[in-house]
Amino acid sequence: MAIDMKGKNLVSINDLSREEVNQILETAEIIKLRHYSHEEQPLLKGKVLGMIFQKPSLRTRVSFETGMIQLGGQAIYLGPDDIKLGKREATKDIGRVLSRYVSGIMARTFSHEIMLELAKYSSVPVINGLSELLHPCQVLGDLLTIKEKKGRLSNLKLAYIGDGNNVAHSLLFGAVKVGMDIVLAVPPGYEPKEEIINLAKEDAKKINSRIEIIHDPGEAVDGADAIYTDVWTSMGFEKESEVRKDAFKPYQINQNLLNRAKDDVIILHCLPAHRGEEITDEVIDGPHSVVIDQAENRLHAQKSVLALLL
Repeated sequence: MAIDMKGKNLVSINDLSREEVNQILETAEIIKLRHYSHEEQPLLKGKVLGMIFQKPSLRTRVSFETGMIQLGGQAIYLGPDDIKLGKREATKDIGRVLSRYVSGIMARTFSHEIMLELAKYSSVPVINGLSELLHPCQVLGDLLTIKEKKGRLSNLKLAYIGDGNNVAHSLLFGAVKVGMDIVLAVPPGYEPKEEIINLAKEDAKKINSRIEIIHDPGEAVDGADAIYTDVWTSMGFEKESEVRKDAFKPYQINQNLLNRAKDDVIILHCLPAHRGEEITDEVIDGPHSVVIDQAENRLHAQKSVLALLL
C-alpha cells in the first residue's frame, strides 16, 4: 500500500488524511472483488480482534467477526456483562491488558470519552465501532456504496435528513474528505454539534466541498444524488421518543420528498429502520434504495480497515 497505516487508531474519520480515506476505500474494493472471485485472503492469519460491546448490535458484531474470519483471523466477543467499562475495572487497565492479548480492539460504546481513553492506553489499534458522538466505520461503508453506485464521490450532493446524531457527524467528516457536498436538513434544536460542524468546515475549505445545515428537507433534496436518513431516536435517547416523533414528522423520506431529487438518486439508511417513521416502506423497498448493498459494504469497508491497521 502507498501509505503505511499499521498501528493507527480509527476513532474518527477526521483523524484520517484524505489519502488514507481513499486508500481504505480502494483496498475495500479490491478485497470485495477478491471475495466474489472466491480467492482466499489470509491477510490477518494469526491475528485476533477483541470486540467490546456496551450496546447491542446486529451489523457491527456480525460484520467485524465475519470480516476477521474471512481474512484468516479470529474475533472475541466481549459483551456488556463481560467487561463493565470503567465500573468493574478502569478503562485504561482494560486497554493495557487487552493489548497484551489481542492484535486490535473494536469498541462499541455509549460515551465517546471511553473510546478516547481506550485509544490512549491501548498499544494496539483501537477501532470505533460506534460511540454516542461518531460512527466512522458505518460512513466508510456508506462512501464505498455511493462510489459503487455513482462511479465517483467528488462533486456529488448528499442530502442527510433527520437527527444531527453520530452518523450525521461522521458523514460530515467523510463527505469533505472525498470532495462531496453535503446538506443536512434537521429540525430546529437537533443540529449536529457545533464543534463537529466547525472541524468539517475547516477540512471542506481545503477541497472546496460545501456544507449546509438547514431546516427544510425539500430544499435539501433538490438536485441530490443521494439521500440518507437514520432513526429519529438513537439508543440512549428513548425517553425523548414521543417528543422526537412530533418534531421529526415533516422529515420523513417518502415518495413526495423523493420526487424532488434527481431521477437517479439513491436512498441510504444505516439500519435498523423504523419503517413508517423516518422512511416509508415504499421508499426503503423501492428501486432507488441501496440499503442492503450499504449494509453489506460495512463488511468490506471494515475488512479493509482491519487489513490496513492490524
